[in-house]
Amino acid sequence: MPPSNLRSLNPRQAEAVEHVGGPLLVIAGAGSGKTRVITRKIAHLVRAHGVPAHAIVALTFTNKAAREMKNRVGSLLKGERARGLRVSTFHTFGLNLLRREVEAAGLRPGFSLFDPEDAATVLKEHLREHDLADAVTPAAALARISRWKNALIDPARAASTAEDDFDAMLADLYGRYEQSLAAYNACDFDDLIARPVRLLREDRDIRERWQNRIRHLLVDEYQDTNGAQYELVRLLVGPRGAFTVVGDDDQSIYAWRGARPDNLARLRDHYPTLRVVMLEQNYRSSGRILKLANDLIGHNPHLFDKRLWCDLGPGEPARVLVCRDEAHEAERAAAEIQHMHLTKGRPYGSYAILYRSNHQARPFEQALRSLGVPYFLSGGASFFARAEVKDVMAYLRLLANPADDAAFLRVVNVPRREIGPTTLKHLAAFAAEGEEPLAAACADPRLAAQMPARQAGRLMELAGILAEHRTVTERAANPIAAVRALLERIDYAGWCRDNAPSRAAAERRLDNVADLLDWLERLQREAAADGAAGATLPDLVAKLTLLDVLERQDEAEGGDRVHLMTLHAAKGLEFPHVYLVGMEEELLPHRGSLDAADAEVDGGGIEEERRLCYVGITRAQQSLTFTRARRRRRFGETVTCEPSRFLSELPNAELHQPDSTKRTDAEARAHGSAQLAALRGLFADR
Repeated sequence: MPPSNLRSLNPRQAEAVEHVGGPLLVIAGAGSGKTRVITRKIAHLVRAHGVPAHAIVALTFTNKAAREMKNRVGSLLKGERARGLRVSTFHTFGLNLLRREVEAAGLRPGFSLFDPEDAATVLKEHLREHDLADAVTPAAALARISRWKNALIDPARAASTAEDDFDAMLADLYGRYEQSLAAYNACDFDDLIARPVRLLREDRDIRERWQNRIRHLLVDEYQDTNGAQYELVRLLVGPRGAFTVVGDDDQSIYAWRGARPDNLARLRDHYPTLRVVMLEQNYRSSGRILKLANDLIGHNPHLFDKRLWCDLGPGEPARVLVCRDEAHEAERAAAEIQHMHLTKGRPYGSYAILYRSNHQARPFEQALRSLGVPYFLSGGASFFARAEVKDVMAYLRLLANPADDAAFLRVVNVPRREIGPTTLKHLAAFAAEGEEPLAAACADPRLAAQMPARQAGRLMELAGILAEHRTVTERAANPIAAVRALLERIDYAGWCRDNAPSRAAAERRLDNVADLLDWLERLQREAAADGAAGATLPDLVAKLTLLDVLERQDEAEGGDRVHLMTLHAAKGLEFPHVYLVGMEEELLPHRGSLDAADAEVDGGGIEEERRLCYVGITRAQQSLTFTRARRRRRFGETVTCEPSRFLSELPNAELHQPDSTKRTDAEARAHGSAQLAALRGLFADR
């Protein structure tokens, strides 16, 4: 009899779990139980082979996936056996490695981590005095630098391989950006992979120490790895190749952020003894849905041939709805969802509306709201992710903790104080020499000897404002009033109005700031009502940070609400009932993929768009509905829409197309009567 942790596995899953003698690639089709394989393999390594949990590392791409994986392993390995297991994202792993090897990595303890907005702010300052000032945005420059870092190309190599003057200027900007990061003792997100790779390549002792520390490495969603992540895995496992990587080339949809599905095939070149196990049994979708998915993806070339199958029965045919325009498309989907909820008791949370681009969500939000149907917009901007909220939070963090260098760098030029990159480099060097935070260094009278008096004066003025209002917040019965006074002192409202694209946008930003401060005051009153515990500004800031985390967790949960999300956001999820909307040329496939030049720049193309459609189809468990519009508003005018080529690639016999035949009057009356009866029953219950 097989061990208990293998009994529930099918033969291919068990083969993947039991193979521990060398490198293993698991090609896991959609819904084939890949997470079960990874978690059972970790348990098998500990139980059957005596590998300590602390010698096992599992890497994935999202915190949610890492949490789920760790929880599942914890339920399989009780108590001490699970202690020390490392399950994290690639970036968290890289951050921990850099913290352990901080000096060898060329950093100083306490280095800052810049998020994309922090990084764009640094680039914005450089662009003010650069030849590219009018030719590229900070976000576009950061995207180019990110691609270089993901390909492990440093500024010198970027400059030497530049194909034209524009590329050469971008490489120069890249070099200046890296100098600023070094001066600030900071890393960006891409550095969390690129720096460990460089360190492990160059330092043999450190490389061998990490290889000896990790006896088995597991990687989920391997098709999403970029060049730098591929190298990190190779350097961590070494020539022994004790790894299990799980992926699916048919679900590679992130070329625009550097993912390389060919990393799956490259493994055979580096590890000749690589074993490949195919997981093709699907536990999610009905047979008809899988037939659609298989036929669609069959139009793509494949690194590994596979065909999904299931034991769940054929299920109902997928439908194709043809609508007048985007409003009719949204109204029809919303009405159907409400009708099925009222007449068949289907939870709203069992429905998902999936689309290619975020702008498609608005008419569906309007239609659902008009019917009173609860919905959840996944991937919408978190309150705490808004620029104005991050600005005010940075000031709050500085008032609560003057040693918060990342917060200081965010607001040093908000509002603009004409403190440029060169001044900040000098400040960072001065602060490092004196081993003091940046804000404290601004107030140091010796700073004037390190830079022109004008720049030193601006920094000292900022330090004085912060110190003055910090004292007020510490002494005030209402610290939030002191924060409001600080925002008035620096005329943050004027800054918002000057930098917003429109008056309406400025007012929205100021409303968000007001909401944040009102929220803080409510938290303070609640704390005071409990006996004043937790009413200080540092306590309030900590509570807001926790609320930010809870908001993100709520986003992950969704609740009993219709899910609205992009196809990219839907990857890894599943829903009983799916509407795949906007099945038109230039929407899905996206118009950018139809332009060969754009597709080459973005790393996508028709094949990736087809994979994206495949991902959408394989999210559905029980029912699948495609919708398209005959006309749609685009760039201010109404245009005629062509059906998506992907619809013609689906087996026609598996599709129900109700709009190809007119519904009879009797059928229409019956449908309306059923919905009216359900509404009456609903209100009668109340």
